[in-house]
Amino acid sequence: MSEKPSVLFVCVHNAGRSQMAAGWLRHLAGDAVEVRSAGSAPADTINPAAVEAMREVGIDITDQSPKILEYDTVQSSDVIVTMGCGDACPYFPGKRYEDWKLEDPAGQGVEAVRPIRDEIRARIEALLADLLPAA
Repeated sequence: MSEKPSVLFVCVHNAGRSQMAAGWLRHLAGDAVEVRSAGSAPADTINPAAVEAMREVGIDITDQSPKILEYDTVQSSDVIVTMGCGDACPYFPGKRYEDWKLEDPAGQGVEAVRPIRDEIRARIEALLADLLPAA
């Protein structure tokens, strides 16, 4: 792993789960981790319920936009966290992969997205504890 680890979050639309995960990691890790997100079939915009759920905890993800998953992005990432992207995510030996089984927030209201947001935070905290152990 590089000196500054890079984490790529991948879901189909890159509009909900992966954007919330990237927002949490940026918020909790600061500049200690390079944060990336992408989707195998990106949506046009970020899920408004995901934006609102993150706003409620003081994290603004409105400056982000869904991006297409690129081969080079996966290849240059240290940790790849998939969230229901299925076989669309390329595999590189030697990379760390995690598959997070999470409800899809697509089409759901903010009430349904809050528990997903909170579960993602817990997973990000565990990932960070592993990536950046206390010195």
